[in-house]
Amino acid sequence: MAEGMTLAEQGAVAKEFLQGLLVAMGITADVGVKELDEETVEVTINADPPTELGVLVGPRGATLQALQEVTRTVVQSKSAARTDRILVDVAQYRERRVAALGRFASQVATEVLESGEERALEPMSAADRKAIHDALAENGQVVTRSEGEEPRRFVVVAPA
Repeated sequence: MAEGMTLAEQGAVAKEFLQGLLVAMGITADVGVKELDEETVEVTINADPPTELGVLVGPRGATLQALQEVTRTVVQSKSAARTDRILVDVAQYRERRVAALGRFASQVATEVLESGEERALEPMSAADRKAIHDALAENGQVVTRSEGEEPRRFVVVAPA
């Protein structure tokens, strides 16, 4: 936990910032805060229907990633000490993305096992790479590794 602000206070600052941003953008949505563990707070944005929230996610979550970084910067600017981990999610995008990447990883694993050859995936964010690694961690028939340099780091799936 940061010495300057509690996790709850960090969540409140993030929530206030995101509510102001939504008002400025003319988007009606609910902003919630949930402490995931002692060092992580998740701020969620949801609307019914969620159609106008797509602008906050962007292609492959790129806008969401930027929104999370800006939110983290705002919280850090209000704290004299370091801040904890702040996650931002819009319309359960992260959960859906992890599920989709899990399905994709399973498909790639099947193809790798059928061909007997390793396969390099396209460059992706650290969060997406982690989802691929996690999805295949229990599969004893394939192994995964990350290669390359940011921002072009990618996952390789190979037969075990």
